[in-house]
Amino acid sequence: MRKNVLVFPCGSEIGLEVNRALAHSTHFTLYGASSIDDHGRFVYENYIPGLPFVNAPGFVDAINRVVESYRIDFIIPAHDAVVLKLAENQNAIKATIITSEAETCKICRSKGKTYEIFNGIIPVPKVYGLNEGMSFPVFLKPDAGQGSVGTHKVNTKVEVDFYLKKDPSLLALEYLPGKEYTVDCFTDRNGKLVFAGARERVRISNGISVNSKPVRDPEFQKLAEAINKTLSFRGVWFFQVKERADKELVLMEIAPRIAGTMALFRVTGVNFILLSLFDRMGMEVSILSNKLDVVIDRALFSRFAIKETYENVYVDFDDTIIVNGAVNTDMVKFLYQARNNRKKIILLTRHKKPIAETLAKYAISSLLFDEIIVIEQNKKKSEHIKSRDSIFIDDSFAERKDVHENLHIPVFGVDAVESLLDWKT
Repeated sequence: MRKNVLVFPCGSEIGLEVNRALAHSTHFTLYGASSIDDHGRFVYENYIPGLPFVNAPGFVDAINRVVESYRIDFIIPAHDAVVLKLAENQNAIKATIITSEAETCKICRSKGKTYEIFNGIIPVPKVYGLNEGMSFPVFLKPDAGQGSVGTHKVNTKVEVDFYLKKDPSLLALEYLPGKEYTVDCFTDRNGKLVFAGARERVRISNGISVNSKPVRDPEFQKLAEAINKTLSFRGVWFFQVKERADKELVLMEIAPRIAGTMALFRVTGVNFILLSLFDRMGMEVSILSNKLDVVIDRALFSRFAIKETYENVYVDFDDTIIVNGAVNTDMVKFLYQARNNRKKIILLTRHKKPIAETLAKYAISSLLFDEIIVIEQNKKKSEHIKSRDSIFIDDSFAERKDVHENLHIPVFGVDAVESLLDWKT
């Protein structure tokens, strides 16, 4: 029986990774909710806008209304502040929160508290008092924050005082100059650390690791075991460490939630959020991880929403479905999406060879098309498009111009097909 899963806020990098991790699961139906009109609208088929902000009055009541309306079984918090809020209100919320217990979430939300608890257990950064002599540069970080928001690398006491006056919650920490790593972890319901995988944060943008690769060193496993022994985790969590000048690994933060770049291990077989859900359902879970030499690199990616309805797709063949002697996989992806949505697909081509033979050559079934029309070289394609409730796709500008001027329907070049793809799951 499928379970309903709510992700909030669904448009964060965390929420988008949850979508990718569960999009094709046959066990769960995804619902995405947000307080602002965010990117979640473009990737979540079931999108719920307009929830109050996490610290607004009535937030828990609003969450419960969504839970009741959509029969939500599990909620995945996709922001650090939301993790703590939902964990603290688990007893009042009518769905299971996928995170660790409230006390663990509370400790992890505070960098100062985290360093205090782990001091003497694993290396933590030196925290300077206001009147203490500081070794510059000094790193200023909010006690409760995420990413690089509100952080500053400073070189003088004057700068320290300036930023602390603006934000008294800042911690003054020793500056760690070395490499930075994230260790992605999973702890089952028995408290056993089932998986700990380290990855180097090779390139970072706005506090998000946008290029990362696996690192295999037993020291990361030792740190993970020590953290897991000290705090009570359940399901997915991670921690970040950074090197001192002498290469010693120092704890930066811990978070009892999924991370966007956990996709690096997901593609090797470790689906952290799926494991967390199954664990909450009382199932015994195990890890099967391929030891692949894989690198993840992330960048801004475009999604489109075109307010255009159509029932028929007229599509060219040469240099449209087949480009440079190979199948255009983006084009074929769109055609299958159109077929899934019960659109009629008409192949409209001037192909000189027997089209059935060429389709077979590229392993494309003629059954993909509702109709195949091969026209003479001197005929216009616009003459063969019978319905105005259509779109036309062709690599040729002249062909598109003819159809657009004569029929006034939307026409698309090969480069614009990405705007027709539907990524909602």
